[in-house]
Amino acid sequence: MFYHTDAIIQQLSVHQTGNQSLGEPLQLSREPLGSLDPELHHLLLQYFLQPFEKLQEVYRLHHTSGDRNLNEIFHFCSAIFADETTFHTSSEQIARHLYASGTHAKIKSGECYVALLKDLQLEGEELDAIGIFKSESKEPFLKLARENEAFRLDYEPTAINIRKLDKGCLIFKTEADLGYKVMVVDQTNKAEAFYWTDQFLQLKIRNDSFNQTQTLLTAARQFVTKEMDENFSISAPDKIDLLNRSIRYFKENEQFNLDDFGNQVIDNPRGAELFKTYARQLAEETDTSFDEGFAISPQAVKKQARVFKSVLKLDKNFHIYIHGNRDLIEQGVEPDGRKYYKIYFKEEN
Repeated sequence: MFYHTDAIIQQLSVHQTGNQSLGEPLQLSREPLGSLDPELHHLLLQYFLQPFEKLQEVYRLHHTSGDRNLNEIFHFCSAIFADETTFHTSSEQIARHLYASGTHAKIKSGECYVALLKDLQLEGEELDAIGIFKSESKEPFLKLARENEAFRLDYEPTAINIRKLDKGCLIFKTEADLGYKVMVVDQTNKAEAFYWTDQFLQLKIRNDSFNQTQTLLTAARQFVTKEMDENFSISAPDKIDLLNRSIRYFKENEQFNLDDFGNQVIDNPRGAELFKTYARQLAEETDTSFDEGFAISPQAVKKQARVFKSVLKLDKNFHIYIHGNRDLIEQGVEPDGRKYYKIYFKEEN
């Protein structure tokens, strides 16, 4: 879990990064910001850190060559952690790297904030961190002022909304030999925005129980909803039943075992073998290692359960939610060709 109750911004530098492909400039600040008054310090901490409060995923900095020292962010952050007097110079290098990474025409210009943060807590450990944040979206804000016993209304056309951080990351001063612990926020969720995680930061997800649970639940959902149709004739209620049994397995067990899951949930020898192959392929693609078993993360189960759909949609007329016994619903066809479902129940709630 991540906490920032006692966090302090020790140093903060701000630079302006335009879109290189559109000819927009990079504007570097000559020096870091001076001391912050308490109210501004509080607001900035909320702006920078609040979006990370509910996150569970932890990432690592890496490089495709296998040598993480070639990762620019790893290099610059390591320099700051080793000698904090290099903070502003390194923040300039970080801004230059961000500017060079954002070559897609749709990437917005914005402010790049680099912060040296103290007294954060992650997974029970008090840590320093380097925060890199980018604000892109601007919004108009009204300002009301009292003047000569009257009120004057004005507005700011391009203000920053401190309740909406567009992009951010926290690189924690721990486990440097593994690529540090890293948390990331990217509110854009568009294909062109992958430059933040893939090009600028170059992240890979940490191989822990949260990621392992999330990957295998994803494998189960995709296997049932997409892959099974290619190998089996399976009805929609049977698919929903398999999804319900999959999520139930993860909720009711503390340990995941690939053979056990295949036998209990898939309950078909050929289907179980196909699922194992599919799960291993997805694990390899996502750089996840589970060695046939791992401790199940309740947090990952809770998150993934939201996307396991147990809804049977019939034309535009009916939605049937199937949560329990598959045997209580039957499918059939009338002599005139109309399809129907017969549902059994004990009482109406």
